[in-house]
Order: sequence, then C-alpha cells, then structure tokens
Amino acid sequence: MTTQHPPAVIPDRLFDDAEAEARWRARFHAPRMSTPGWALDAPDANIYVSNASGVWEVYAWDRSTGEHRRVTDRPNGTLHATTSPDGAWIWWFNDTDGDEFGSWVREPFAPGVIETAVPGVHDGYPAGLEIGHRVVAVGVSTDEGSELFAHIDGETNRFYASKDDASVASLSRDERLLAISHSEHGDSRHPAVRVLATGGFSAVADKWDGEGKGLTPLEFSPVAGDPRLLMLHERRGHEELLIWDVEADTETEVSLDLPGEVAAEWYPKADALLVVHFHEGRSSLYRYDLADGALSSLETPKGRIGGAAVRPDGTVEYSWSSAAEPTVIRARTADGTDSVLLTPPGEPAPHSQPVVDAFVEGPGGRVHALVARPANAPDGPVPTVFTLHGGPHSADEDRFSAYRAVWLDAGFAVIEVNYRGSTGYGSAWRDAIEGRPGLTELEDVAAVHDWAVQSGLADPAKCVVSGASWGGYLTLLAIGTQPDRWAAAVSSVPVADYVAAYEDEMEQLRAFDRALFGGSPETVPAVYRECSPLTYVEAVKAPVMVLAGDNDPRCPIRQIENYLDRLAARDVPYEFYRYDAGHGSLVIAETIRQTAAEVFFALRALGMR
Repeated sequence: MTTQHPPAVIPDRLFDDAEAEARWRARFHAPRMSTPGWALDAPDANIYVSNASGVWEVYAWDRSTGEHRRVTDRPNGTLHATTSPDGAWIWWFNDTDGDEFGSWVREPFAPGVIETAVPGVHDGYPAGLEIGHRVVAVGVSTDEGSELFAHIDGETNRFYASKDDASVASLSRDERLLAISHSEHGDSRHPAVRVLATGGFSAVADKWDGEGKGLTPLEFSPVAGDPRLLMLHERRGHEELLIWDVEADTETEVSLDLPGEVAAEWYPKADALLVVHFHEGRSSLYRYDLADGALSSLETPKGRIGGAAVRPDGTVEYSWSSAAEPTVIRARTADGTDSVLLTPPGEPAPHSQPVVDAFVEGPGGRVHALVARPANAPDGPVPTVFTLHGGPHSADEDRFSAYRAVWLDAGFAVIEVNYRGSTGYGSAWRDAIEGRPGLTELEDVAAVHDWAVQSGLADPAKCVVSGASWGGYLTLLAIGTQPDRWAAAVSSVPVADYVAAYEDEMEQLRAFDRALFGGSPETVPAVYRECSPLTYVEAVKAPVMVLAGDNDPRCPIRQIENYLDRLAARDVPYEFYRYDAGHGSLVIAETIRQTAAEVFFALRALGMR
C-alpha cells in the first residue's frame, strides 16, 4: 500500500436505545442453517452449514440417532461440502483464509482423520465435483485454464483440459456417463454441454444452442441405467427446463405456464420434477408429473425459497424466509402436511419490516425494485439507501436480511433495484449489459432514484448508494458518473480499477469478463476504460467508505489500493476498512463490525450522528 488511508470508525454501539442496539445485533447472531443434504444411498447421513458457533461451518446430522455435530472448525469458516453416496465420508473444500484456492479433503461421517480426497489433483479454484461409488470427477481452475480429473479404481487421470472455462456437472446414477459444462466456443456466460463415457472418456454427445443461448446441465436421472439429463435452456428468451436422453439423442422441452424463470431437480423415482419458480423477487414450489404433464403447486408462503430437495419418501424439505420473517427449514410430506423440520439452537432472529414492489419505467424497460420503509418513520421523505446486489447475474428477493433490517432500524428506507443484468426477468434483461457493463445498470438505478424522490419517499439530499462485489463496483461507478445523486457511498469488496482487477482476478472471472465486455483489456481497452470506476475518480464528491479483504481472488486488493491512492489526492472524505479474509467474511463477529462501520459512516456523512 503506497498511501496510509483513513481507517474506518467502528462504533461501540450504533443506537443509544439499548433495546434497538440489542435487536440489530441479535439478527446477525441468531443461529441459521442451510437446507440439509443427504447421501444418495444413505439418506440418514446428512450435512448442512450453520453459523451456530459464530462462524459458518459444516455440520453433520445423523437422522437415525438425532445427533448433530460440527465437522469443520476453521478461523475463516467453511461453506462448500458434500457427502459420498454411501454416507461414509464428508468432503469439504479446504482453501486458505477465504481465498477460494485449495483442494477437496474428506473425513469419515463419524469423527475421524482428515485426508486428501483425490490424490494426484493439484490445488486450484473449484470447478465442480461428482462423487460415485467407483468414479470421482473433480474440476480445477487456475490461471492456465480448466482441468478435469477422474479418480477410478485408485488411479487419477486428467481427462479434459482447456484454456476456456469448464466444469464437472453431473454423474449418471450407474456412473457410466459424465456431463461437463464448457465454453470452448469462447463464451463462458452461455456454456455448452458435453457428455463423456467414463470408460475411456470418449465423447458420447454434445449440445450447444448457439451464440447467446446457454445450456446448464443440472443432474442425471436418479435411476440407474436411465441416461436422461435434466438441463436448463433459454431458446425462447428465458430459462426453461429440458430433458435430454443422451444415448438416444432425443429431448423433451418442459414448457410450464409460469412467468419468470425456473430450476428443478428429479423426484427419487424420476417420474416427476420438483420445480422452483422465481418471479419478481419471490419463489414458489411445484411438482411436475412427467407422465401427464400436470403441474401442482406445493403451497408455500409468499417469500423466498432458499433451497429445496425431495426425500426418498417424497417429502419436500426446503428453507423459507421473507423480508419480515427469518429463515426456517420446513418439510412438506406427500399428503400436504407442512411443518418446521429443524430449528437451530438459540433464540430466533427478531422480525423486521416487509418489502413492497415498485415498478419503474427505465430506458431499457420496466425496472423492478423492492422497497422497505422504516417503522414509525415520519410522513414525508426519509433518508434512503439504495443497496445494489452483486453478481451481476443475481437478484434481490423478498428474503430475510439482517443487513437490510439494520438500515431500517437506523431510519433509512431501503431500495433494492433489480437492474438490467439481474436474473429472473428473461435472457434479454440479463444480457442487456453486454458491451457496456456498469453504466447500463446505473441507468436503471437512476430511474428508480428519480421515482423515489418524485414519489416523496426519498430525501434527495440524503440518498446513500451501497453494495458488495458487483454491487460495490456499481457503487464506486455511481459516485463517479452520477456525483449529484449521492450524499454518501459504501462499497464493499468492489472492482475499482477494472484493468488491474482483470490482471489479478481468478481465470474464471477473466473468462466471464471477456464474454461480458466483448474481449480483454488488450482487445477492447476503450470499453474497460469507460466502465471502470477509476476513470471517474476525479468527479467523486460524496464521502465514501471502501471495505476489502486481503485474500480476495474475485476483487483483488491491489486494484482497490489503486483507486484509494487516487482518491487520497482529492479533497473528499473517505475511510478504508481492510480485513484478513477473502470475498466477504463467514465470521459473524467480523460481519457485525463491518456492518456497524458502514451504517455509522453513512449516519455521520449525512449529519445524522
């Protein structure tokens, strides 16, 4: 670091009122957990991730005994884990301090010794994993490209290598067929699919829908000998379901009369699909019968489904939350009985405010936003924070968020904009940012900002822009290209200097950037210059806080320092929060420290503290 940057101020407390202070912290500390996953042939052997210890770690749950135990215990947490099909082993990804670079290890489902999972595979960024009884396939990405390995009968061999992005996708139930996703055509954002025979790894079938139309392999049928592969396609402008019989080379498009987009998984007998439907920030569940094409709603409350799977007896287990109500893990039996399945130990999170929809006409079409107003707010305009989601191919949802809730408690309205680039609104909306990323999204943010001011919701002198990852990038770009709109900014783990970021980031993201920008910084330098926050640093007026992790492979630290060094030469208040982790933190205490610093910074910048 060439310049000493002003450190962030971390307050002892955000609120003078003791009850309010305890409430916002309790939402972060409240124990949460993911939907449990189980071993294919041993459904009593389950794993999930939870923050019950104060750090997100992997847990094992033996349903036959009811015993729960923490599997991993690492300073910066663990998120990625799975089980072997026989339930004997738990596999988890072992990186260093959140840098996402490492290898798979495994340990017995009952406590035991940790060992290398696949001998002969070098460290790298994860690019898919499929575990069978006899066949294991694992993908690794490095700066040189992608490599896929198979471990069969005690021997490991590389069966695929490419300078382009590729990953292991699905192994057939009888372990004869392996599906991979690849971008040999040069566009990792719209991948193609290849199926290989595990006996020799010759190609059995290839499928690509052409330029701008991706195919996503989801999973093979769970029935041995059934070569049907469930996939997503986007032939009609949005993601839909496709069943491909790989060996017969026939396909069935599953057309559902549902707006928005879908994902799915097989029921255990491969006679039906569990469909997760996403539309305008909310999700719901359906059963689709493959014999007669009947689509049946599995009634769930309005909100967000965070994960769902079908047990061998047909019970659907899923996580659910809404903006007002915290996450619960529920089970819906085949007869329609719906009940809470699991409750983590400890007190649940205090509730928060609901969100309402806003639809605003923007330059590229109707923009959807989720809006929450603070409880007991006075009539008239209020301070407002625009929180911009990451991705960019993601979306804000009607889900519980302790982060949203603390801004509301601090007196801010919260607006979440599903700008162009967001998923769930069709392929054209998602891909509209190609060739001009960042600036396109901010046109939609500006339209929603205008609406919020004109409608009387937002105080135009007290609008804050905030985001993490791609949202952090948009935040820095916003204060440089829209300096008169924003009174303060909070940018976490951002892209700040896009050329330097491209040089230092993981290869998977470089491939993504080439597809998004239309090339590399060497081939389309003007696009990278026009879309980089560093280009506009001289125009910044608003006080800004930047947060960054030392080990972040997605938004590396050097390019953030480049931006801050330039900002330091300006007469603009700013603060820098630097921490020892990667692209965000899995440690709850650290998340609380960062959140307190962010909100406190905004309150001071707006003269509210």
